Amino acid sequence: MTTPLEAAEPAAAQAAGPGDGRSTRSGTLRYALSKAGGALFSIAMVIVGTFFLFRMLPGDPVRSLAQGRNMTPAQLDLERSRLGLDKPLIQQFFDFVGDTLRLDLGMSYEYKRPVLDLIGERLGPTLLLAGTGLVIAVSLGIWQGTRAGWRSGSPFDRFSTGTSLLLWSVPTFWLGLLLMMVFGVGIGPIPGIFPFRGIESVDAPDGFAYVLDVASHMVLPCLTLVAVVYAQYLLVMRSSLLEEVSQDYVTVARAKGLRDDDVRRRHAVPNALLPTVTLVFMRVGFVVGGAVTVETIYTWPGLGQLFYEAISVPDFTLMQGTFLLITVAVIVMNTLADVVYHMLDPRVRSA
Repeated sequence: MTTPLEAAEPAAAQAAGPGDGRSTRSGTLRYALSKAGGALFSIAMVIVGTFFLFRMLPGDPVRSLAQGRNMTPAQLDLERSRLGLDKPLIQQFFDFVGDTLRLDLGMSYEYKRPVLDLIGERLGPTLLLAGTGLVIAVSLGIWQGTRAGWRSGSPFDRFSTGTSLLLWSVPTFWLGLLLMMVFGVGIGPIPGIFPFRGIESVDAPDGFAYVLDVASHMVLPCLTLVAVVYAQYLLVMRSSLLEEVSQDYVTVARAKGLRDDDVRRRHAVPNALLPTVTLVFMRVGFVVGGAVTVETIYTWPGLGQLFYEAISVPDFTLMQGTFLLITVAVIVMNTLADVVYHMLDPRVRSA
């Protein structure tokens, strides 16, 4: 069965002619260019804000690096000059902007290595952990949201919605520590089952056994990530499906005798997925940044942990580089989400 919107599309296309398709593509291109312009402006503001924001933090990176070493004031001044911190603030800013435009994020104060190299090393573990958590959270949220919205008010709806809201409201660090105590360290009669530090064991094996070792280290941090974010997808999918259930095409499909599962799977769910697809695109940007709290709790060697280490020094160049990467990824994915939604939903294009 086709929906009224699907039935009307061929007739509308014939009446409009080929010029309407070119007009639609032109409108989409203009919309994408306007969004890209807004994204570039946002990135420019982020570059400016990144530089001044981290210099407002308390602490002197030179004295932090010299901690435990008997350095004279002259040696401290020499180290400050080596790092370029003796220059006027405005000159430091223009140097930072120029280097950023050349994709040079500088040298880390703490590690004495290029920031881009450090980010490249930590990006893989972050994508592995946060990407796996995102896939599981999206799948679980859409599955539960579909069934909860289709049977609104049922015991499954009340239980799944209540549980997801409860987990969503729990602080991430508290949930992570709780899971670590119960399933990592062990409490009472419950023994510690999963490792909870790092990405691999000290005596990590090779081959498939290494894959299993990394997977076992991922269980607790991944479970923490999924528990606190899957409610977003569940609630958006449930709300969208509730709106579709009240539409005329669903009533007609049921009146024609189609099975309830077919009406849900073939007609209601595809239309209800649009807002969820947009949310997924928006969340993909945060995958690059990882979860600072989760990675810090479980000492997962990703971008979140690297950012936490940079703040502890403070390491200005490393903080700037990681923060800039995270925010640019979020801006880019939000822009793509707007463009994709504009392409998928004809109601937005005609607005």
